[in-house]
Amino acid sequence: MGQWVEVGQSFLRFLMTADIWVVRLCVASARTSPARRLAVAVSRFGNGGIYPALAALMIVGCGARGCYAMIAAAINVGLMHSVYPTIKRRAGRLRPFQAHSDLEPLLATLDQHSFPSGHVMTLTAALVPIVIAIPGTLSLSLAAWCAMAWARLASAHHYPSDIFAGAAIALAVSYPLSRYGLALPG
Repeated sequence: MGQWVEVGQSFLRFLMTADIWVVRLCVASARTSPARRLAVAVSRFGNGGIYPALAALMIVGCGARGCYAMIAAAINVGLMHSVYPTIKRRAGRLRPFQAHSDLEPLLATLDQHSFPSGHVMTLTAALVPIVIAIPGTLSLSLAAWCAMAWARLASAHHYPSDIFAGAAIALAVSYPLSRYGLALPG
């Protein structure tokens, strides 16, 4: 039994080392002025501006299916906004720039804690019903998700584990609700 605990602890140390290594890599990728501006713009767009733009595109471009997907997305985002502050407070994880003095944040944070990423969580919750209702949006949705994930890492606001946890929580809630609870076509 002790051997498995030791293996588990070694694996956890490895994951923590990989977590900060990926943050440092993303921070380095945003050293140039255009990349830094892109990371800040994507992060700020994720503060809320993306959702009205996404709704307008879906409703105008996809008609009734887009409207139905946006209603499901709004419900999912509302649910995520109601749970992630509590999860963050309970986890209490410091952000990378708080835990590592050599990292500088690119912009101010919206809240105190790192785990999970609220930006990625809510974006995932919004994109899931859109992709279910309109499968042709998968590539664009993945690109938007990757851009947001990179921006949050490059800003030194999150670790990759924060990103993946936010996405996993959103998927666990929004997929069944969108697919079965709201019976989205697709």
